[in-house]
Amino acid sequence: MHPQLETERLILREMREEDAAGMLELNSDPEVVQYTGDGPFEDIDEALALIRGYDQYRKYQMGRLNMFLKTTGEYIGWCGLKYHAEDGLVDLGYRLHKRYWGKGYATEASIVCLNYGFNTLHLEKIIATAMVPNTASINVMKKLGMQFSHQQDCDDKPGVVYVITKDQWK
Repeated sequence: MHPQLETERLILREMREEDAAGMLELNSDPEVVQYTGDGPFEDIDEALALIRGYDQYRKYQMGRLNMFLKTTGEYIGWCGLKYHAEDGLVDLGYRLHKRYWGKGYATEASIVCLNYGFNTLHLEKIIATAMVPNTASINVMKKLGMQFSHQQDCDDKPGVVYVITKDQWK
């Protein structure tokens, strides 16, 4: 199953090879990746390798979904759920091009992803993590009704974990 989700303004769908240029641009912006622990992509081949090797959809019926504006079809970033096999947790994540920051897209996309996780996949709990200085991302978590759980390093930097349960989402 390859989920495709929609909101009033967005289409969220699986990564495809034709998305590589947009993903390269997104992950090459130092401001965009400053709180992620990811380094910038070196070239288009690195973006293509990520897309080709991404197995979350096939294995878990979830994953990071690329986001596009409904009105123009423009790639604006990604949002989605990711299963972490090492601890059995599912996390919500999002990343947008700077020109789309502060417009409510991360919250809008996250809502549809949480609905998918709780109502389609029947998950009991979803977490989100952020580095402490990433207040914009933490504010999105709070808007979604996620609750602070604990501090936990994110890529060796101080971080926080927020949680929401299926019962809290209802």
